[in-house]
Amino acid sequence: MFKGKSILVTGGTGSFGRHFCAKVLKMAPSRVIVYSRDEFKQHEMQEMPTFYNNKRMRYFLGDIRDADRLKRAMQGVDIVVHAAALKQVPAAEYNPNEFIKTNVNGATNIVDAALHANVPRVIALSTDKAVNPVNLYGATKLCSDKVFIAGNSYRGNQSPTLFSVVRYGNVIGSRGSVIPLFIKQRDQKHLTITNPDMTRFYITLEEGVLFVMKCLQKMVGGELFIPKLPSCTLGDMAHAVAPNSKQKIVGLRPGEKMHETLIPSDEAHLTIEYKDYYVIQPTLRFWTKSALPKGGKKCPSNFAYTSDNNPDRLTIADIKKHIQHFENYLPHNGTWQNDSPSIIKKSARKKALS
Repeated sequence: MFKGKSILVTGGTGSFGRHFCAKVLKMAPSRVIVYSRDEFKQHEMQEMPTFYNNKRMRYFLGDIRDADRLKRAMQGVDIVVHAAALKQVPAAEYNPNEFIKTNVNGATNIVDAALHANVPRVIALSTDKAVNPVNLYGATKLCSDKVFIAGNSYRGNQSPTLFSVVRYGNVIGSRGSVIPLFIKQRDQKHLTITNPDMTRFYITLEEGVLFVMKCLQKMVGGELFIPKLPSCTLGDMAHAVAPNSKQKIVGLRPGEKMHETLIPSDEAHLTIEYKDYYVIQPTLRFWTKSALPKGGKKCPSNFAYTSDNNPDRLTIADIKKHIQHFENYLPHNGTWQNDSPSIIKKSARKKALS
């Protein structure tokens, strides 16, 4: 579906954006537009061998807070992947207005610009922190999710524009991941850790990109897609990175949870389970159950998908494989040297389905 298409990626210079651009370039799009506000990161990206002198790449300086610039950037675009956001949990607690301007108002601008330009498909990246949020970052992403899903109601019968959302957990090796911090602290033989019993969902950058691509093909507008992911404790993550280092427990940061949720029990009645992912259906009028692909089954009314009760758990050996892959990453190349090994175990998927 990407061949000959014009694709715009907001936040295209980030970890996800660069990997997505590198992957989609192999599928013969007409152009790939990186939309971001940092000129230096765009310059760095242009100099990377993966993207250097590639005539299909375009670089638009702009902020998603700027509605007019977004409308200009989306002219003639077929697919929008919205990855731009402010994401640091403690920073959100201290700078709430800035997070609202980017994550909520920016989401509204993207919906309006896509409708104005008749972009056929728009998919937004979300986070487990948007579920029952206790921090401002999560609250702004929950608002963003609602804005994109409701965008399907705004489009009317004549507009071709469809909006959907992808929600997943922590990305191993991304800039916001704890792994780079632990690797840096490993040489000092001293790790700072919030709580060793804390659990998180994990996904690799490769799997995150491939899942978004899959959802772009399946989407009919209105779905919230959630992949089935493994979990692990922060203690196991720290032990895998630096088994010989001492751990200093520093406690939860402002706005942090001990465990994360991808699907709350309140939305179990709207959730459909498939082989390797879930779909949360919207409650808005435009949605019809016939829009769902076949092969799914309704989740039980008491179902919840949480990192502490997840049957799919990463072992320390599993984590070590991904740490080694992360350390082999070539920053100047802009993408992984080889596709990262899968973190999602088929055996665990079967267990989760049974």
